[in-house]
Amino acid sequence: MENKIKLFFQKVPERFHPGKILDNLPLTRKLMLLYLCCVLLPLILTDSIIFSLVIKAEQSSSQHEMENIAEAIHYTLSNRMDNAANLSLNIYSNKYINEFMDAEYASPLDYYESYRDFLKDSLYEASVGTSNYNIVMYADNPGIVNGGSFWNLDSAKDKQWYRDFVESGRDILAYPYYENTATSTLRKISIIRRMDYYHKGSCPNLVKMDMDYSGMSQSIINSKYRFLVYICDGDTILFSNDGHGGMGKPYETFLPSMNRRVGYSRDMNVYGRVWSIYVMKEELNALSIIRNNFALLLFLILVNLLLPALLMKGINHSFTSRIRELGAAFDKGDIHELTQLPAVRGKDEIGVLMASYNHMAGRINDLIQTVYKDRLKEQEMDIARQNAELLALHSQINPHFLFNALESIRMHSLIKNEEETAGMVERLALMERQYVDWGTDTISIREELQFVEAYLELQKYRFGDRLSYKIEAEPDCLRYCVPRLTLVTFVENACVHGLENKTAPGWIFVRCCCRDGHLYMEIEDTGHGMDSGLLLTLQEKMENASMQLLKENERVGILNACLRLHMATDNTVKFQLESEEDSGTIVTISIPEEKLRINT
Repeated sequence: MENKIKLFFQKVPERFHPGKILDNLPLTRKLMLLYLCCVLLPLILTDSIIFSLVIKAEQSSSQHEMENIAEAIHYTLSNRMDNAANLSLNIYSNKYINEFMDAEYASPLDYYESYRDFLKDSLYEASVGTSNYNIVMYADNPGIVNGGSFWNLDSAKDKQWYRDFVESGRDILAYPYYENTATSTLRKISIIRRMDYYHKGSCPNLVKMDMDYSGMSQSIINSKYRFLVYICDGDTILFSNDGHGGMGKPYETFLPSMNRRVGYSRDMNVYGRVWSIYVMKEELNALSIIRNNFALLLFLILVNLLLPALLMKGINHSFTSRIRELGAAFDKGDIHELTQLPAVRGKDEIGVLMASYNHMAGRINDLIQTVYKDRLKEQEMDIARQNAELLALHSQINPHFLFNALESIRMHSLIKNEEETAGMVERLALMERQYVDWGTDTISIREELQFVEAYLELQKYRFGDRLSYKIEAEPDCLRYCVPRLTLVTFVENACVHGLENKTAPGWIFVRCCCRDGHLYMEIEDTGHGMDSGLLLTLQEKMENASMQLLKENERVGILNACLRLHMATDNTVKFQLESEEDSGTIVTISIPEEKLRINT
């Protein structure tokens, strides 16, 4: 088929070739034609089919699930109500209980003693069992004293539930109501049964069993049904899984406006009442529909690609080939000169773009030398500025350490009045060699730790037994290079600001290790520490160290070291400060290993 199409186009005169015709057709019309033929029409057809089938399938699946939910709730509630009714039947037919309710009692004391004997008898426990129901039996017996499981019938006659039960004329009734008294406000569902087993039609005695409403409600919520469910007695909502119900709240009303959201309903007869189970439908989720029918969608997309492929064959000469020519012209150009197109074909937007490119290339070729030279000069100035800033940093740090070291020597000489300063001078010489040797700004951690140890030994002459230190470094860390005087700056800060004014002995710990692709350097002291306000301020300054901050702050040494670390690691270094007043301070420096140079 494809060969026949090619042969047909070869026989068409050149002026009627589809590629030539499309060359003069505006690009917006080409795209519109492509959209109508290859996107809009196929999608309208396929989408109508897809969504009609998918929605129908989803509705059928949801309907089946709603029916299963209603069936499960029906079973659960029926089972609970039947268990309660069976228990009331045991009480109803229990001769021992009926005799106790009909017996005559000479006095309240006589009733109380009989009640105690009654409770001790195992027959009562066998009838009632260890249920979670609140069971109260009402007897038309003036000798009964209200309390416990037995009450005089007169105490119930003013209750609404009693009047409704009598009016119903039934022997057993499921009765939901809301009790609002001075002592309690609770939702209740009760099973009320006449106790006339031995006096058919002539005994007004009855038993009232309050169900475990909280347990019934929680069982529905814990089932975690996908759909919203309401169980109603008429228009009164008894249970729901929407999370808004509560034993202490009055029953809510199932509004008429909610009926349009009912996806499935089912009635159940519950001992004289008709309860309705409503399962509410939910809006269809478009993403879930697409996910569940991905195979069908994929097939339709593949079908929709055939028409675009045929149409793109015809517009290839008009669109793709000229775009490739324009792209090739950009690829041939270099930083010194842009290559112009040898010919501009077509009058559409691409033809205008090709002509504009040639015009742009001519103007850029005229300006490129001037712009290029200016850029080189700007880069040279930027490098010179960075070198000047680095030299400024070097000039700041040298006197900072030198004056502190010389002051230590002077103070020790005055205090000791002897020639033990020879060792201090030797270490000071080692330090000074580091200060003046700025041939390179980086140094291996091995050499930096030697410098730290020399500095700490120098400080021990000053502090004596008040200063102890420990240096730990993993062998793999020693080969990495860091800016010169990095660690010793933080060690010096720990000595001066952490231990200098502390009379008790103190420690300084220096640790280096590699973990998870990062180098970690930690400096810890057991000095004065700092409050949270100063800690946050110093942390922010270390993270944002700059030349401007160096000019504005007093802690030149710390900010100097932080700025040089930022510059050496492309701002990937991280600082973490932990401090507690009168306990000490920990400074943790972390640097990605790929940003560190290895000493060879």
